[in-house]
Amino acid sequence: MKRVKRRYLALQLECDVLPTEREFIDAVWLAITRLYGEVGASTSGLSMINFDLEQRIAVIRVSLAALCMVRSSLATGYKFSREDCFGACFRCFGYS
Repeated sequence: MKRVKRRYLALQLECDVLPTEREFIDAVWLAITRLYGEVGASTSGLSMINFDLEQRIAVIRVSLAALCMVRSSLATGYKFSREDCFGACFRCFGYS
């Protein structure tokens, strides 16, 4: 049985009104689903590792095969459930 290779993405939250952890992960799932559909989202293996509002950093884990898909999905626009959070921006400042 082959081991699944994973990568970690460190994202910096660059928005005025910070989302909750649930709003953040829902927005990432929605972006992947809109760009690649449900099959693409299911192959991403997305999971939240760390979410720190004080430092405005989120760390997510994705499968190696879906790394490019997730990074391109992060470049699309976001809208959280709160209307005053429209136009939030996430910058990927590292991955391993």
